[in-house]
Amino acid sequence: MKRLVILGGGESGVGTAILAKKQGYEVFLSDNAALKPEYKAELEKRGLAYEENQHTEALILNADEVVKSPGMSEKAPIIKALRAQGTPIVSEIEFASRYTNAKKICITGSNGKTTTTMLTYFILKNEGLNVGLAGNVGKSFAWQVAECDFDYYVIELSSFQLDGMYDFKANVSVILNITPDHLDRYDYKFQNYINSKFRILQNQTPEDAFIFWNDDPVLKAEIEKRNIKAQLLPFALGKTERTKAYVEEQNLTIESTEATHDNDMVMALEELSLRGTHNVYNSMVAGLAAQLVHIRKETIRKSLAEFQGVEHRLEYVATVRGVRYINDSKATNVNSCWYALESIKTPIVLILGGTDKGNDYSEIEMLVREKVHTLIFMGLDNKKLREFWADHCTCPMYEVTSIEDCVAKAYEVAKMGDTVLLSPCCASFDLFKNYEDRGDKFKACVRNL
Repeated sequence: MKRLVILGGGESGVGTAILAKKQGYEVFLSDNAALKPEYKAELEKRGLAYEENQHTEALILNADEVVKSPGMSEKAPIIKALRAQGTPIVSEIEFASRYTNAKKICITGSNGKTTTTMLTYFILKNEGLNVGLAGNVGKSFAWQVAECDFDYYVIELSSFQLDGMYDFKANVSVILNITPDHLDRYDYKFQNYINSKFRILQNQTPEDAFIFWNDDPVLKAEIEKRNIKAQLLPFALGKTERTKAYVEEQNLTIESTEATHDNDMVMALEELSLRGTHNVYNSMVAGLAAQLVHIRKETIRKSLAEFQGVEHRLEYVATVRGVRYINDSKATNVNSCWYALESIKTPIVLILGGTDKGNDYSEIEMLVREKVHTLIFMGLDNKKLREFWADHCTCPMYEVTSIEDCVAKAYEVAKMGDTVLLSPCCASFDLFKNYEDRGDKFKACVRNL
């Protein structure tokens, strides 16, 4: 009996343990922190061995294979020890894919992943397909493989998950865009991060498809130098010979993936439920992916008109004294903030800050100058933000170290007709558990105004 050790006892780790037991492995789960009570209960109910608040080497280094949490650093001592002795280390997605024959639509990119994943899933569900939602959203992929029998999965994949994937194959792969992100994890080398994203294409054949943004210079350069076997399906705002989804005369066109164009879908931009240029791109991708699994264009059109968006991504919270408050806590990098700023047409009070990931704020400099009349920095260490914007912006700037003070200051400085935008550009871990916690607390404070 092979011994599988799982490092990390969150949703994906517990799901992996459940699947591994079903497949006949000897299973041990180890987490260096405390496990959530609901996950401990699942492990105990199923008779699965585990430990918390420590990594015991004697119980880990004897593994035949290890599945590690994507958030766990390669610099962790236990990972270094496993690498040194040559123990295979894979991701939950890699492990679980061995035990399902379902078709997989896999989506990555620096920005827009969650919205596009949720929208694609929404379309497939509306068609009545037997489909699961997994990866960074939804339930654990492994848990679903263990207990469900889906025909399709829509999977959001981060670079961290892709780093642990080797034999996995996507039937449809999507790279929305690539901008610098998580560079602290990739030795501050952008190419390392790019290479990680392109792992989504590994093992694809000419029977598979690759959807990508045709106007992204990084993607363009990488595609030219790589031998990509999958069918190429580019999307862009403008129509070219290559593009399979585009905008023409204020209409979104998604071309049929069949030889004829009898099933091309054309839809007025004003009919889309999601606003902003970035959401036009997200709609194109979801529509193309749906076409590839033969979803009727009537279902695609109806779904694109009805989808309500993703929590913490340009989420409307409330209007107080004529000021709109928008929760964009999921914007943990600069490019996400750029899209948020681009989509808002009123004067802005912008809230930035958190744990910096090697950000280059020059990307949003022009939009800040054009649209933002006040900056609020929320974090334990605002030095980088303060120094950059002092040299590049003349608007008033304030520093706060709590969400309560942040919302109070925004309320004080905002004028009727303004938008207060929480789009931090940074990770949340200095003050919050995660971006969801940050967004939830922001919404609670706004609703208490």
